[in-house]
Amino acid sequence: MTVTATSPMPELDRPYDGLPSNAVADFDRDGFAHLRNVLTPETIAAYEPTITAEVIRLNTQDLPLAERDTYGKAFLQVTNLWEHNEKVKELVFSRRLARIAAQLLGVHAVRLYHDQALYKEPSGGITPWHADQYYWPLSSDRCLTVWLPLQETPMEMGPLAFARGSHHFAYGRDLPISDESEARLKQTVSEQNFEDVVEPFALGDASFHRGWTFHHAGPNRAAVPRRVMTVIYMDADIRIAEPTNDHQAADRGWMPGTAIGQVPDTPLNPVLYDARR
Repeated sequence: MTVTATSPMPELDRPYDGLPSNAVADFDRDGFAHLRNVLTPETIAAYEPTITAEVIRLNTQDLPLAERDTYGKAFLQVTNLWEHNEKVKELVFSRRLARIAAQLLGVHAVRLYHDQALYKEPSGGITPWHADQYYWPLSSDRCLTVWLPLQETPMEMGPLAFARGSHHFAYGRDLPISDESEARLKQTVSEQNFEDVVEPFALGDASFHRGWTFHHAGPNRAAVPRRVMTVIYMDADIRIAEPTNDHQAADRGWMPGTAIGQVPDTPLNPVLYDARR
């Protein structure tokens, strides 16, 4: 198992010392964690212009906002930016972020599933209620997403919100992100009395959420885009599962050349942190 090379930005490789002693237990109970000062504003400022430039360059959405469906209005979505830009790769391959992911998941090592920039334009719509792992053909729930805003994210910009404890609830796991998932999961969250946790993000904050945690976001009422970089991590020993829907079948493309039951040890899925090394 080979761990990737270090980044030229020292903070991206230094351990994060802000993880509370009860963070792992809380993450297991709640399905998410909102952590403060994960990166300094200076580090984010060093990467945001490059990420934004790559989103503009690689974005394929050309319909006006008013002509898109609900999903299209939610955000501009560009995946695996790290393959296109070495500077973005430095951030995506950060040992600091990957170490937090491994600690929260309770595993010794994590590998990359893929990265994803999510830019909610001014007047961009809601992000419907959904669970990410609906899309992932993986053998366990030892996987999570880090949601890293590239600017302060007040309530008017639509920060990510989570249904506390919903990763323990199986209903709704067959729903892709859609108007239907918004309606059905919104009702379920209310009926099951899951707390809908939403709060602003300061610059440098990041959230981590499990694959089955239901989450959503409000519209962007600000005059500037809500710029967010995400990275999906999985237990380094996880295996590829038989897809249960067409989206999972398509998502096997993030782990090229692998078979059902194999560990996705591919060039696109490097180990980003291993506590034993």
